[in-house]
Amino acid sequence: MASASFLKSSPVLDKSEFVKGQSSLRFGPASAVRCIPNVSGSSLVVKSSYADELVKTAKTIASPGRGILAMDESNATCGKRLASIGLENTEANRQAYRTLLVTAPGLGQYVSGAILFEETLYQSTVDGAKIVDVLIEQNIVPGIKVDKGLVPLAGSNNESWCQGLDGLASRSAAYYQQGARFAKWRTVVSIPNGPSALAVKEAAWGLARYAAISQDNGLVPIVEPEILLDGEHGIDRTFEVAQKVWAEVFFYLAENNVMFEGILLKPSMVTPGAECKDKATPQQVADYTLKLLHRRIPPAVPGIMFLSGGQSEVEATLNLNAMNQSPNPWHVSFSYARALQNTCLKTWGGRPENVQAAQEALLIRAKANSLAQLGKYTGEGESEEAKKGMFVKGYVY
Repeated sequence: MASASFLKSSPVLDKSEFVKGQSSLRFGPASAVRCIPNVSGSSLVVKSSYADELVKTAKTIASPGRGILAMDESNATCGKRLASIGLENTEANRQAYRTLLVTAPGLGQYVSGAILFEETLYQSTVDGAKIVDVLIEQNIVPGIKVDKGLVPLAGSNNESWCQGLDGLASRSAAYYQQGARFAKWRTVVSIPNGPSALAVKEAAWGLARYAAISQDNGLVPIVEPEILLDGEHGIDRTFEVAQKVWAEVFFYLAENNVMFEGILLKPSMVTPGAECKDKATPQQVADYTLKLLHRRIPPAVPGIMFLSGGQSEVEATLNLNAMNQSPNPWHVSFSYARALQNTCLKTWGGRPENVQAAQEALLIRAKANSLAQLGKYTGEGESEEAKKGMFVKGYVY
């Protein structure tokens, strides 16, 4: 595969290093010691038996021309997707669709990691092969969604917080044994609702605790505070809020002794609100977003894996491409769900005879975003379906 040449250029995980059930990995890596300066100026010494492996995993995912396929929709959200093509939300139908995604021939050339829902991590394909093993054969690192969803935040302006810290350490250890090597935790910030200082602090603290627990159990944490697209605000307001959110996030990541070389970020691009009359060009989105990254994100972080957040498939790819027109300190790439899957899902339509065509549609989108990560995407030949926006006001995952 083409990905093999990418993997030779930097220290990355060999397939055998993330095969399910390798007890030598659970206890075997030599302890690494890192010194982290705290706010008082002194250094705090932190031991981690996974430090080297975390760095390798992060570099594997952040390899040239590749990004993440987010296929971690909860069963309820997956049900909404299936309903859009007239299918019932059953495990068999979810299994059929997930099989279609992970068995797309050559997907690993463009995709370095796949975020799974818990059901999928333990699931097999319709042919009986373990989904984790299928991903590994494709040179794709298996990941796992570990948060437990959003709930109302008492004392806020109708905002939310993300639950799931209880029991996270034991769950993370079990996910590692099952073959997962990275994790994802998504929380959100709403601009129309403030955001309140309480909501921003809660989001940042929850992400930092999750990240520390993940690293302690061998999982590279994807840190995802999503600035929701909802609202009529302009791009400057999004930039202002994102600056505050990222400052808070990195303050608490440092306070919790998280190793920056062993995390990945999944931020929103800096765009106007979805209902803003003034639309932004890909160049404007790139300029604002890169300015934010340079102000807030340490170069030690290996990868910035952007979410699409309701943008159309083409829009998300054009914006990513614009950000890769000159070198960046980080691997600037994608972690898309709908912006990779939308045309694929509609092409499939739940019909076995359409599986090959649906996989081809997935590969077209994956290749387009691979080219965008390399700054070589042109947008030529895109279908009208791929240009349709996917923003849903008040969307609940």
